[in-house]
Amino acid sequence: MNVDGPVLVTGGAGYIGSHVALALRDENIPVVVLDDLSTGSLAALPDGVKFVHGSTGDAALVRDTLRHHRIGTVLHIAGSLIVSESLERPISYWRNNLCNTLALAESCVMAGVRRLVFSSTAAVYGPSSAGTVDEQAELAPISPYGSSKLAAERMLSDLAAAHGMRLAVLRYFNVAGSDMRGRIGQRTPGASHLIKVACEVATGQRGALEVFGADYDTPDGTCVRDFIHVSDLADAHVLALRYLEQGGPSETLNCGYGTGHSVRSVIRAIEAETGHRLPVRFSPRRPGDIPALVARAERVRQVLGWHPRRAGLDNIVGSSLRWERRMLDERPMAFK
Repeated sequence: MNVDGPVLVTGGAGYIGSHVALALRDENIPVVVLDDLSTGSLAALPDGVKFVHGSTGDAALVRDTLRHHRIGTVLHIAGSLIVSESLERPISYWRNNLCNTLALAESCVMAGVRRLVFSSTAAVYGPSSAGTVDEQAELAPISPYGSSKLAAERMLSDLAAAHGMRLAVLRYFNVAGSDMRGRIGQRTPGASHLIKVACEVATGQRGALEVFGADYDTPDGTCVRDFIHVSDLADAHVLALRYLEQGGPSETLNCGYGTGHSVRSVIRAIEAETGHRLPVRFSPRRPGDIPALVARAERVRQVLGWHPRRAGLDNIVGSSLRWERRMLDERPMAFK
């Protein structure tokens, strides 16, 4: 695939960003990663990428990076993303997800970068009676995380229209899993993602899985989510890059499979994979959680030609468990 200059991946040392950087490198696309390492790790960087240590809010550094490396397209993945944490620290979330995104976008305009892929979230949607949402569903976020991402979407849309920038907004659903070949995975300390935490419990790194709410209006009382394998999501970024390179107009696309799995079904999948019962502790509902949120994702297939290759809880759970076992081997005394 020919691209117009190297690609800048912000947050490329983090969980999703590192998988995106790896997918780009697998396509022989030159990659520059910008990351402040607040949640990322140098160990997550794929071989062959160039690394710049810093924040997307550092305008001078970003402009210098864009110009020095002759960046053609920016994939903006850096951001804060935990719903419960955003309710406790809204200032931090608005600063990182909106203010720093504005600073990055302004630097792109000044440096002549006219293509941007933006990491957004299904948290921009409100509760749906049907439990499924397409890109035209009501935008009514119930957390500072979702609100700050929606504001960033709207700001970027305004800038794109005014400055001739083409924008691909990818609204992620619940990202999980690890590279199927075990090259990289989720290294975030203290992660709160369900499958990551459950696999840590299954491998003895945590004592029990805490489930927040078992009285939702869902088939088994627990929340239902659309879990997407991180490597399939990374492929969507590569396709979005290709789409913009080929002159495609700005688009907003859901990134999910269109299949919902409850918390209890995730637990059963992990138990089936390990052959052991998972210690579970039920707690009251958390603020900001929606009972069911599943993608209608026909457009991402139509627009980008995306064909996920790792769908299904077996691939997601299996790759997650393999990664956690590898992490346990690397730090055998951890959590002992």
